[in-house]
Amino acid sequence: MGGAALSGALWLGLLWAGSGAGGSCLGKCCEGRDAACVSEGWREGGGYGTCYCDGGCRRAGDCCHDHGQACPALPCVVGEWSHWSGCAEQCKPDLRIRRRYVQQEPKNGGEPCPALEEKAGCLEYLTYQGEDCGHEHVPAFITTSEYGKERKRRAASSLWPSDKEAAGYCVEFKTESLSHHCALENRPYAKWMQYLREGHIVCVACQPPAMKTDTHRCSGDGHNADGGKILHWEAVGNSQCQGTWKKIRQLDHCSCPLVHSFIFT
Repeated sequence: MGGAALSGALWLGLLWAGSGAGGSCLGKCCEGRDAACVSEGWREGGGYGTCYCDGGCRRAGDCCHDHGQACPALPCVVGEWSHWSGCAEQCKPDLRIRRRYVQQEPKNGGEPCPALEEKAGCLEYLTYQGEDCGHEHVPAFITTSEYGKERKRRAASSLWPSDKEAAGYCVEFKTESLSHHCALENRPYAKWMQYLREGHIVCVACQPPAMKTDTHRCSGDGHNADGGKILHWEAVGNSQCQGTWKKIRQLDHCSCPLVHSFIFT
């Protein structure tokens, strides 16, 4: 047998051995980087020698040839978000929470789980017993307009008849000043504060149950204030994000871009 033929035969022999028992991950898969999950044979990217069947072999580039079939990567799977909770404490600015749960843990280096909990600022005007908190909130407390969707779900109360008088309204303001803490905010539930800017026109909706039951108005809305009066506001969820604005006008409905749309809380 010639040298070339012998070399080819040896190569095929090694290939056969490596694709069979040698270097196989069958029954050897494990999570994370684990030196115990080792074999000897062909590697996934080529080359023959020590190879691994653990969750970190892809990053290290030393997986056994059949790692992808014997140990398929499975991503984390999570369920739907729960409804938002009520405020942690009633009758003062606080945080609400929603959660989701893991339905399948990641395996073999699969995509890790995303955040399982989110928080957002809130302010309730009713106690757990359904009684009006009876507080005057000055300055105006605001949060993202996204909170309005959840609030509508929970706003059903005998204190609020379903008539036009309690349907709500919108107030346009021009921001005059704000603290630097707003732009620095990067927590997921509070990123909306980054869009507050000096000199911008913003829309703030007044909706039940933020309305007072007697006046059907929201605290801090600038009612009866002339256009030159400086009014104060504070972002719920970060008391250091605060500033001033001047009232422009009151409308039936808000029409500002989403990033410049907020609600009284």
